[in-house]
Amino acid sequence: MITASPTSRLSSPSPGWRELWRDAITDAGELLRAVGLGGRTDLLPPDDAGFPLRVPRGFAARMRQGDASDPLLLQVLPRRAEHGMAEGFTVDAVGDMASRTGHGVLHKYDGRALLIASGSCAVNCRYCFRRHFPYGEEIAAAAQWREALTHVKADPSIRELILSGGDPLSLATHKLAELTRGLAEMPHVIRLRIHTRLPVVLPERVDDEFTTWLSSLPLQKVVVLHANHANEFDASVDAACARLRDAGATLLNQSVLLRGINDDADILTDLCERSFAAGVLPYYLHQLDKVAGAAHFEVDDETALRLVDALRARLPGYLVPKLVRELQGDPSKRPIADFAR
Repeated sequence: MITASPTSRLSSPSPGWRELWRDAITDAGELLRAVGLGGRTDLLPPDDAGFPLRVPRGFAARMRQGDASDPLLLQVLPRRAEHGMAEGFTVDAVGDMASRTGHGVLHKYDGRALLIASGSCAVNCRYCFRRHFPYGEEIAAAAQWREALTHVKADPSIRELILSGGDPLSLATHKLAELTRGLAEMPHVIRLRIHTRLPVVLPERVDDEFTTWLSSLPLQKVVVLHANHANEFDASVDAACARLRDAGATLLNQSVLLRGINDDADILTDLCERSFAAGVLPYYLHQLDKVAGAAHFEVDDETALRLVDALRARLPGYLVPKLVRELQGDPSKRPIADFAR
């Protein structure tokens, strides 16, 4: 039986987030046993489709025992459907490599540059649009961020620096501090945005060292979390979010619309309410990026629009996320209404 990590671990040096990271579940059979489904090996494919399983034990503890349809389990458990071929699904779903402008630097949109800070994640989500990304060749943090910083310094139009990955919070805090020290002589960069799943799946990462660094930054700070279901939030996640806010960060949540997981108006309403209860404003609801191996998660655009219409009828406008899709070559995320209506 897995037990959830107590909230007190957020400020306790033992066990630290690195130890909890190393103790993650990496075997699908072990994950099934942990959630009371040890006899259901029929759920598993013959192999991991080239994308290994990784699940922190605290996140697994939020899964419902004995429920093969648990929405958290379905996000991380390898399935046979990943081996199927689907038209339009590719290894580079959003054209990352076409927007590469430096080692680990993607420059898709005006005023913003994105750094692939790390290739590691605390949890491997099966729908990940970068599940095939060549991280070994494209990490911006290599060589003290030198190439990435050179690119940013040379382009005064860049107002916002976005850290993505992988998960940028998989890096040690001192490694993140290397980057922000390098930004000190770039007055055109006024905002740092961090896209991360760690405060949700491994909230212990938001420790004293990290919040001290974050609060010291002379930049506007935005942390975009990624939760797809209200059950991903618990007291430890609430505490991590509170610490991020206390460090001066604006918190947003982005989700992916996933068949069988959150393609339901009640579920999405609960997610928006629960996110805001944790101090995190709903931001984007993404239509699935068409990455090879994830077609079984796809929800059609008309269904997606009906779901968002239902959210508008139930929630105040500030709690309704924008329904969008990312397409290669577009100057911004595109509202789904532009496609379907």
